[in-house]
Amino acid sequence: MKDIQEVFDKLKEHSSEQKQIREEYKDALFQTEDYEEIKEKIEELTIRRKEIEAVVQSRMGSRWNKLEDLKNEITELKQMQSDIAMSTLMAGKNIQVKDEFDNVYEPKFNVTFKKTSAKEITPLEK
Repeated sequence: MKDIQEVFDKLKEHSSEQKQIREEYKDALFQTEDYEEIKEKIEELTIRRKEIEAVVQSRMGSRWNKLEDLKNEITELKQMQSDIAMSTLMAGKNIQVKDEFDNVYEPKFNVTFKKTSAKEITPLEK
């Protein structure tokens, strides 16, 4: 298995190259004749779409508000589910849930890294 630092360095290198290629792509788009004109039309249509959506949302009234409430509650429940799963995993227990059809679900964890102001993170002592 590769060292995590090697993988991190390669990821940063690829991300940097990807960013450079995207910039080249944007420059090429702006040099195309119709691109700006089409982009402006899309912005106008987007504004019109949002106006229509606002009218429909106001007509729906409490049902639209219920949708927004459900969206917020789902976000909170997902966070709670994640916290419970991590606590259960840290306790050394098996984690799984089942749906109404007895399909078994197992957790999928994703690790990301966030830049810090520290030069080095000291390991936790036991």
